[in-house]
Amino acid sequence: MPKLLKDFEPGHGFSKEDWDEVSDNPELTDEELAGLRPMKEALPDLYAALQAEIGKRGPAKTKEAISIRLDIDLVEKLRASGPGWQSRVNEALREWLEKSAA
Repeated sequence: MPKLLKDFEPGHGFSKEDWDEVSDNPELTDEELAGLRPMKEALPDLYAALQAEIGKRGPAKTKEAISIRLDIDLVEKLRASGPGWQSRVNEALREWLEKSAA
């Protein structure tokens, strides 16, 4: 659990102005805390929509960035083929591997 900040410290993703804007919010009372419910219960439609959107994205990690050395002219031609060239290279390698394995 991250430490609770009592004073502004830079480098946490918000500015001093952001800190000043919300720093006077009162802490929740025990009664308010007791009344809190999980989002799944409090806002079921929104929760379901968010879960569906997350599901569309697939697994968190589906590809891995690697480094590979290729001839300059080959890379130039691939890049010149336009956006999505890396995905096309990925698909070509997949097809080649499947063909080679058969």
